[in-house]
Amino acid sequence: VDYMAYMLRYDTTHGKWPGTVDHDGGDLIVDGHRIKVSNELDPSNIRWGDAGAEYVVESTGKFTGAESAGVHLNGGASKVVISAPSGDAPMFVMGVNEDEYQSSMSVVSNASCTTNCLAPLAKGIHDE
Repeated sequence: VDYMAYMLRYDTTHGKWPGTVDHDGGDLIVDGHRIKVSNELDPSNIRWGDAGAEYVVESTGKFTGAESAGVHLNGGASKVVISAPSGDAPMFVMGVNEDEYQSSMSVVSNASCTTNCLAPLAKGIHDE
């Protein structure tokens, strides 16, 4: 958590954080707001409900399927967004097909960073 605090405080892209960044050895504290930090490798062991988390972004790249990413739901999360392409989870790209999202979906993919950069441009060209 020490390195996490450092990286937020001195981000190479966005610059120095304008507020306060600290930690207590277990939680990250940003501008006085406590953020639970976990280093658990097995997502089925993370108690998201205890941390007050409703939405989880699965961005490890390891759990990209609906079932494997869906184990976050067992820990108390209400929704899971996979930040990589998925072979079986519904996939959405803002500006392309986000209108197809249904609130009943509990695990979805937001595709990849490459897709999110290229798809809106390709859609615009295709629509013309």
